[in-house]
Amino acid sequence: MTVMDTIQGDSAQGNLAQGTKIATTPDDKAMLRAAAALPRDLLVAKGKFYWPDFLASAFVGYAALAVTILTPSLLVALASSVLAVFALYRAAGFIHELTHIRGGALPGFRFMWNLVIGIPLLLPSFMYEEVHTHHHARTRYGTSEDPEYLPLALMKPWTLPLFILAALLAPVALLFRFAVLTPLSLVIPPLRKHVVEALSGLAINPAYRRRAPEGAFARMWLVQEAAASLWAIGILTASALYGWRPLLIGMAVFSGLAVVNQLRTLVAHLWENDGDAMTVTGQFLDSVNVPPPGIIGELWAPVGLRYHALHHLLPSMPYHSYPEAHRQLVAAIGIDSTYGQANHPGLIPLVARIARSTMGRR
Repeated sequence: MTVMDTIQGDSAQGNLAQGTKIATTPDDKAMLRAAAALPRDLLVAKGKFYWPDFLASAFVGYAALAVTILTPSLLVALASSVLAVFALYRAAGFIHELTHIRGGALPGFRFMWNLVIGIPLLLPSFMYEEVHTHHHARTRYGTSEDPEYLPLALMKPWTLPLFILAALLAPVALLFRFAVLTPLSLVIPPLRKHVVEALSGLAINPAYRRRAPEGAFARMWLVQEAAASLWAIGILTASALYGWRPLLIGMAVFSGLAVVNQLRTLVAHLWENDGDAMTVTGQFLDSVNVPPPGIIGELWAPVGLRYHALHHLLPSMPYHSYPEAHRQLVAAIGIDSTYGQANHPGLIPLVARIARSTMGRR
């Protein structure tokens, strides 16, 4: 369902009243109308932003990783590893854009992203494409069918540290998935079914199951999975022959990247929905913007992710347009509007909010 569909629906305008469940928040037509009225040019993905940003991030990330592996200085290694984490994290973040870029908008970008980042980091885009689309489905968001939603704010306190620490194992899990399970699944049909359904999506909902791919997407999946499998087997073979140090350092950097992303995921939403279908405004208010003037947000929520609530209003908008769209919406309807309720000051206050919510559920 689009913003315009909601404007034309029967829901009454209104802000979140005290005591009202966020899921049933009446849709604020003024906000949705203002979002739908933004200039169409803001919806156009422009290669002059994508290509230099992505390629520079990847270059800096790999250069810093090489320094981390090669330097004899522990201090230099620590500094370059931090740079590698955040630069590669930004480059990897473009996987989110791949799920929303309209066909033909950026010729060659998906291929280049997979060649430079997706295959080397064992994060081929098929692991996210279509999965993320389900997260944006009007009737799935926040429900048990949403692959990217868990009611974290309504869970036990121990779930939060476990949620973050689980990311540390991402490199090991992906290496095992592509180096071992992929080739085995080709000769064991029941294993293949499990790999496709449960081990082929970057999802946080353990109950989520993917359907087998079809058509052109199935062919793309096959090519990407084969490439990732060959790469995984190749780096394990090379490490066994020539030494494990480069691989272990690379996996440590990848673990750091995964933890930063998991922290960002932890505060991408308020996670306060208990499974009900939500209105568009409810979904927006359950999502998070961390706009400027703070600049740290661009490190832990790069490539437009600091405007995550705005993204749920306008998911097809390219990342480079969100700052201007945010400025125009604030100018049009004011910071004290429903739109302003999704703006939050930063990472630490958001983590503290979720932690306080879980503390009452021991």
